[in-house]
Amino acid sequence: MPLELSDLHPLLDGEVPYIDFSRQVTIDDLRMLTNASLDTITGFLDGLSDAHVTFEPVDPHAYDPYAVEGEEQLGWNLAHLVLHVTASSEEGAAMSATLARGVEVKLRNRYEPPWREYTTVEQCLARLEESRRMRLAFLAAWPNKPHLDVYRKISKEWEAKVGKLNAPAMFLFGLAHEVGHYDQFREVRRQALAAFPLEDH
Repeated sequence: MPLELSDLHPLLDGEVPYIDFSRQVTIDDLRMLTNASLDTITGFLDGLSDAHVTFEPVDPHAYDPYAVEGEEQLGWNLAHLVLHVTASSEEGAAMSATLARGVEVKLRNRYEPPWREYTTVEQCLARLEESRRMRLAFLAAWPNKPHLDVYRKISKEWEAKVGKLNAPAMFLFGLAHEVGHYDQFREVRRQALAAFPLEDH
C-alpha cells in the first residue's frame, strides 16, 4: 500500500530509526509524501487573509534558542511556520542528494528567510511552491543507483537517538519534522481565525 503522511508518526515518536523505516521507502514515495505534505500546509492557509498569516499567537511552550534576542519565547505566526518547515525540509532534501551521490555530509546547509519579511498569504503560497520545486529537484539529482552506505556525520549522542542517516533517511528526517509541526499550524490557524473571523474579511 502507498505510504501516507500519518505513517511518519513512529519516526517522530522515536519508535523506529529513520534508516530502518527508509528501507521500505522508494524515491517515488518521497516525491508523493513531499507533494502531500506541501498540499496539507497549503490547506492550512486556505481562505485566510494577510492578517491571519501575520497574527502572533499565544504559545506558552514557545522557546527558540536560535531566535533574535528578545524573541526566544515569541509565538510563531503562520508565515514563520511556513518558512521554518520548508527550510528544514529543504536542508534534508539537499543533504539527501549529496549523500545519494556518495559524498559524506558533515556541515549543516540550512537557510531560513527572515520571517518578518513575509506578510502576505501570496508570499507564503509562493514559498511553498518554491520549496516543492526545490525538493523535487533534489530528488531528481539522485543517481540511478544511490549510495545507501554513505551517512551524515553526526554525534554519537544524536546517532543513538535517531540512528544513522543515509540519503532516504535524511530526506525523511526533514519531512517528518515538517509533519511534526502540523498541530502547531492548526492551533495557530484556530487562534488567527478567532481573532479575525472570516466573515470580517
